Amino acid sequence: QVQRNETGGGLAQPGGSLRLSCAPSGGTFGSFTMGWFRQAVGKEREFVAAIGWGSGTTFYAESVKGRLDISRDNAKDIVYLKMNSLQPGDTAVYYCAAGYCLGYGCYRSGVYDYWGHGTQVTVSS
Repeated sequence: QVQRNETGGGLAQPGGSLRLSCAPSGGTFGSFTMGWFRQAVGKEREFVAAIGWGSGTTFYAESVKGRLDISRDNAKDIVYLKMNSLQPGDTAVYYCAAGYCLGYGCYRSGVYDYWGHGTQVTVSS
């Protein structure tokens, strides 16, 4: 089974930037749509962004539009989440996920079959 490994988390100051990466081990992502979700302490897991495989269509949660950018390198089989203008409210464990979905269905965690173990992002001064 393909595993997903998230890297790039850490501590950032408000207004700072981080770039998360998600790479597979033991296989490839194939033609999956790749998504990023996050879960803060005491809150439910929420959708952050997703990107399709072929067209590269992207989807973003309203709360991160204009600040976060999802991209993928199909040749290297890596998915990125560039996070700019970080805010304390972005503090959470970030997970990448793989699944098949279309349109607004990609916002739902239930359509993703494979999940990583998560990487902690902390935004604090």
